[in-house]
Amino acid sequence: MNDLSFLNDLGAVVAADRAHVWHHLSQHKPYETTNPRVIVEGRGLRVWDATGREFLDAVSGGVWTVNVGYGRESIANAVRDQLVKLNFFAGAMGTVPGAVFAQMLIDKMPGMGRVYYSNSGSEANEKAYKMVRQISHRRHGGKKWKILYRERDYHGTTIATLASGGQPERAAQYGPFPDGFVTVPHCLEYRAQWSDADYGRRAADAIEEVILREGPDTVGAIVLEPITAGGGVIVPPEGYWPRVQEICRKYDILLHIDEVVCGLGRTGTWFGYQHYDIQPDIVTMAKGVASGYAAISCTVTTEAVFDMFKDDASDPLGYFRDISTFGGCTAGPAAAIENMRIIEEEGLLENVRLMGARLGDNLAALKEKHAMVGDVRGKGLFWGVELVQDRASRDPVPEGVARAVVAAALDRGVMIGVTNRSLPGFNNTLCLSPALIATADDIDTITDAIDGALTEVGAQANG
Repeated sequence: MNDLSFLNDLGAVVAADRAHVWHHLSQHKPYETTNPRVIVEGRGLRVWDATGREFLDAVSGGVWTVNVGYGRESIANAVRDQLVKLNFFAGAMGTVPGAVFAQMLIDKMPGMGRVYYSNSGSEANEKAYKMVRQISHRRHGGKKWKILYRERDYHGTTIATLASGGQPERAAQYGPFPDGFVTVPHCLEYRAQWSDADYGRRAADAIEEVILREGPDTVGAIVLEPITAGGGVIVPPEGYWPRVQEICRKYDILLHIDEVVCGLGRTGTWFGYQHYDIQPDIVTMAKGVASGYAAISCTVTTEAVFDMFKDDASDPLGYFRDISTFGGCTAGPAAAIENMRIIEEEGLLENVRLMGARLGDNLAALKEKHAMVGDVRGKGLFWGVELVQDRASRDPVPEGVARAVVAAALDRGVMIGVTNRSLPGFNNTLCLSPALIATADDIDTITDAIDGALTEVGAQANG
């Protein structure tokens, strides 16, 4: 096909997609006989597919990304204007949007000092790991090289980030993995490993136990999501985060917070960690930084971490010898500047808190109505609904049942998510993350669809 006239023929577009596109997280065997769904337009929280069908997107682009909603002309215009002026220059030099957004970002993150740009959450976390390893060589004789990570957390799809991921099915068939990544227990009280009344502190103490087992002089950092996302939307129990920070300071371990999902307003604060009165050493972010209007990620460090890479000429290898080609693309920070302006000027953090409370209340009502709902947990516009076969035993529903609920909600015009072939036996949590602009009507539409889906699937299971 030598011209682009087929762009106006959606049937031809779907055929081209089916013939040539390799989709993420998808088994393509069914596409031999059916068409993949192709999304062609979005406005606000709504998207339309190639058949003309409308859906309310309750997962912000499928992967918690489109924080300020679809169709934002001001972001598109900001990107367009910047690309015409200067589209790219390698990150060894500065650009106007890169400098401006870095200042805006640091203003929202007291205690942090420097922004390193790249183009995906996986890459942002890789940069952090490299920083930790280089600090180990420069400051600790190569000894403090291990990086702790938590069960159920997810940090990316590269080999190193899979090595640091607590979701076994994500990592299956991709090993062997690099050494030095060590797991610590999850902190989901609904699936409690301990009976302690102060569960949050006990879950954090389990981290110290791993540190002592490995040897404190071998552990350089711990990477944690502030609220676990794809591992089941886990809000850490009270007392957990202060104790984690105390442990990190006790053993001189860098605290790396992965804000790829929670960052830029998702939980009702600029960053998820800001709910917990802690001061991280490294914060990584991507998805909501520009709401998907351009690719951008950031590895943000304290000035103290940055200073570990400043040296005189006595060590020619002493600086952070890293590059991200598309970290030099100016579209990302240009979009991020306008994205942040929208969040501020439209009061979206307050909207997240208000609509998040409504979403939580609605989901709690569904728990009262449907025996299949075992647990509801979340913060802001970021919620999980764990489905069980029996509330007393808390046995999880099979993954196929959870997927059936997602499909039934889609039939009702609402897109929701689910833990997706990540946790053996526990891919049973519905995931909700509507755009920060969600209204009360949007929230009610989402939970009405889930209500109907649970009724339908429950009836089938009992029939």
